[in-house]
Amino acid sequence: MDRRRCHALLVALALAPAALAACASPGAAAPRALAEGVFWVAGSGGAAAPANAGRIGNSGFVVGPAGVVAVDTGTSYAHGRALIAAIRATTDRPLALALITHVRPEALFGATAFREAGVPVAMHAQAARLMRSRCDGCLTQLRQVLGDAAMAGSAVIAPDRVVDGPATLSEAGRPLELLFPGHASGPGDVALWDPARRVLFAGGLVENRRVPAIDDADLPGWQRALAALAALQPRVVVPAHGPAAGPEAIAATAAYLAALDERAHALVADGASLIDVPDAASLPAYAGWDEYEVIHRRNASIAFLRAERALLLGETPR
Repeated sequence: MDRRRCHALLVALALAPAALAACASPGAAAPRALAEGVFWVAGSGGAAAPANAGRIGNSGFVVGPAGVVAVDTGTSYAHGRALIAAIRATTDRPLALALITHVRPEALFGATAFREAGVPVAMHAQAARLMRSRCDGCLTQLRQVLGDAAMAGSAVIAPDRVVDGPATLSEAGRPLELLFPGHASGPGDVALWDPARRVLFAGGLVENRRVPAIDDADLPGWQRALAALAALQPRVVVPAHGPAAGPEAIAATAAYLAALDERAHALVADGASLIDVPDAASLPAYAGWDEYEVIHRRNASIAFLRAERALLLGETPR
């Protein structure tokens, strides 16, 4: 957005927070209010590419009387700075904590900007271990895809605060619940629940009209986690990708996982070959979901191999 257009927008909207964010951080999505003091910053969806600067995942923040808790830090140092600018354009409350909910690049590498701003970064211990084991490689891959300039200043950092299970976060000055369901969408994946506003930042546990990746998942654990999230009866759910929605996003994620698992076991029972699985495991009901052609085909192979292994070891399907 050029300066003249930005100035006109600010005047027209009486310095509305969304307009301020657009000016402070060119190319960043403006925060959208979901409830009093609860904001969602939308990702673009799709795959990381130069056109979207890799900003494909959702972020958000909760403003309380004592400060702000940010949820997921963005894809890069530049993205993290844009998120911080958007938060500061929305509220003058201090940034008290940045929570990383899951180990996907679009949630991680903006942490360098939060650390630079003096904001402590928190994540689950299992997620931190997974990040240490492989995310240097993720960063290298992102530099290849997006370019060195887009990823300048980005790094894998150690969290300042590590949690081992569910917890109450008090940094905002009102209770926020950190939910840890055990190994589900990934080891150490967590969600943030605002019980007063009934808003759930579901992190990697929920997708909205995007195929959820099962690479790191325990499918039975994930289904149990989704049932527990649905039992909260959230008013608004912020997924890892896709628009904020109601609890139907939880149900849709669970339905996809169940359909995938059923199809994989059916293919094993039919004696299918792994080479045929990506095509044979098509799920037309989900063909319109974001990244179906890439993520679902990979999911099909993973689910098939797990089902085949269970059969060979005589394990009871879970």
